[in-house]
Parts: sequence; structure tokens; C-alpha cells
Amino acid sequence: MQHAASYDCVMTQPHDVDKLPSPSAALLQLARLKADMSQRELAERAGVPVTMISAYERDQRQPTLATLLRLLHAAGFDLRLHLAAYDTHDDVLAELEAGRSEAERQRRDRQLQAWRQATPAQDVA
Repeated sequence: MQHAASYDCVMTQPHDVDKLPSPSAALLQLARLKADMSQRELAERAGVPVTMISAYERDQRQPTLATLLRLLHAAGFDLRLHLAAYDTHDDVLAELEAGRSEAERQRRDRQLQAWRQATPAQDVA
């Protein structure tokens, strides 16, 4: 996939929760990148201006649920929603992340980057 580096950025950045994209911005960008589409291609397929896609992905505008579903469909995806009991798992992880120093975060990020670039053992032989 030509957008692999961009895909990784969507999924791993930033560490500051206040700077995270909204769920709709993240979902739209993730779907577009997984579909290997540019903003222009998605806009053409959905029949909307490219500026709309850009504004949604940059959190300058928020799509309605119906619009988000239509855009995800244009990228070749469905969004399936279901209600589930609240799980504190993410809260625990957020607390652990908040307690890490910047040096610890950078070390973890280097480890993740090395892991992503590693060659599977079966490919080495």
C-alpha cells in the first residue's frame, strides 16, 4: 500500500489526548487510506467537493452520521455500530500513558518503529 506511512501516523499520533482527531475524522481518513484513495478520489466517488473531505479530516467540520456513513461507503466500507457495556480498559491504559515520561514514550515509539520494520523470521532464511 502506498499510504502505509500515513496509515501508521493516523493510528499512532499524537500522545496528547486533546490533540487526537475526532472519531469521525479518524474513521474517514483511515477508510480513505485503507482504500488507497486520495481525498480527491474519495470526493469524486462520493459526489462532494474535495474541500469537504479535507475539512472533515482536519476536524474543521463534523459530518452528520448519515454523511459519514455515505463517505465511508464511497471508500468501500461499512460502519457497524453496537452498544456494549462500558469497559475501563482504555481508562487504565490512558492513566498508564499519562504517567510515562517523554523519554519513556520516545523509547516505546522507537521500539514500535523497529517492530514495524522487522523482517518476519520465515523471510530471513
